[in-house]
Amino acid sequence: MRSDDIPYMATLEDAINIGGLTVPNRLYRAPLLECAGNGPDAVDTLIDDLEPAAESGVGLICQGATIVRGAGGCAAPGMTRVHDSDFVARLSRLTDRIHDHGSRIVLQLEHGGLRSMETWHAEYRRENPALEQLAVSEPPWQLRALDRIGFLEYDPHVLTTDEVYDLAADFGRAAAHAVEAGYDGIHLAGANMGIVQQFLSPFYNRRTDEFGGSPEARLEFLALVHDEIRERAGDVPLLTKVPAETPAPPTPVVRRKLSLADGIEIARRLERIGYDAVVPVQTSVVWDLSIVRGEYPERAWDNEALHEEYDAAFGGATRRRLVALANRIQSLQYDFEPAWNEAFCRRVRDRVSIPVLAEGGIRERRQMDRLLGDSSDGRDGASDADPTCDMVGMARPFYAEPRLGARLLETKSGAKPPRVLCESCNNCTVPQVTGAPGVCRTPDVLRKRGELERAGVYDRTEGD
Repeated sequence: MRSDDIPYMATLEDAINIGGLTVPNRLYRAPLLECAGNGPDAVDTLIDDLEPAAESGVGLICQGATIVRGAGGCAAPGMTRVHDSDFVARLSRLTDRIHDHGSRIVLQLEHGGLRSMETWHAEYRRENPALEQLAVSEPPWQLRALDRIGFLEYDPHVLTTDEVYDLAADFGRAAAHAVEAGYDGIHLAGANMGIVQQFLSPFYNRRTDEFGGSPEARLEFLALVHDEIRERAGDVPLLTKVPAETPAPPTPVVRRKLSLADGIEIARRLERIGYDAVVPVQTSVVWDLSIVRGEYPERAWDNEALHEEYDAAFGGATRRRLVALANRIQSLQYDFEPAWNEAFCRRVRDRVSIPVLAEGGIRERRQMDRLLGDSSDGRDGASDADPTCDMVGMARPFYAEPRLGARLLETKSGAKPPRVLCESCNNCTVPQVTGAPGVCRTPDVLRKRGELERAGVYDRTEGD
């Protein structure tokens, strides 16, 4: 819990310290799927994707989920693997470029577990018939039912106790490679239905060893990962997402899940373990639109050029249509809500003293100022607002405006606080199931970005 009675009101331009790392301002690019893979062009692809944000002044760049093992575990095609020290060493070109602009960069580590492509991608399963999903426990009955009707396919390998230790060591080794390559910190993908959330969640975790049973035991994997990273990578800043499964399907479909109170308690315990910052995220127990709330991506689904690739991913035209229908229903259930993690972040920040990072539906400079406790819109004037978080981040808006930071930082006195161009239409996300890059595909947004580019809005002079 914070020791000062008066909350510190920060502006977006203020520096912040995370585990000994000074970040020049409080705006961060949240993790996204870069779809760079590990091929000969991977580093150049990552530079093309990530450097524009640093060039625009964004203080912290979070490289999207990277896989800690050489086989399996990818939640989507084209994810980068960081098990190989030789490959990760090549990423020093990326970290150097980010540092040249004065920004900091952290690497998000991930393993998909039951959410991996081995579960949902039909063509990938055919090409890798011997590949099993890693599972914390036997899949819940709800997922087994989807297997029986042929919507998903589960053939899981439940991790033994020794294999849990081996997996944690893989996280530690990947972190050590990253630090050698110049990354400033490690960000664990602790939510969004990956293996870490599967350990934390009572929906997935029915283990009877030291990694399951009580809430404390379900947290033991993150404690072990922390120790492995500290032993192998040193005292590197360590961040993680913290899930609350509040948007999960309602009872009686899902009875066991992480409540908001559970998520707050996880954050408190992570601080005691030694984590340096947390990112509270309200998510679901299954892969759905709870993490990318917004419109039904009609343009993406209607793109006939992608139908063949969708069919390969989902197992045919009928399944493609069923997935699109589920997507439409979820877009109604998880309609866009500004700053949808705000209440969770505020309650976590009241209980911890480490930095709390907020993301999810943050779209305006005025909103960012309010979340940071600065009601003066980042300009002159005092504020008595109660801060919700210590940093604010966005993901999809950087697909729409790669150099978005230049518009949001150092807004001029008297100017209208800017709003991002992203419409949360999700036309950028659905094509990624085919391995397509994450880019904005909405003509109106692209037109507006072009107008701003021609007006020089994204240009920054030396010293900005």
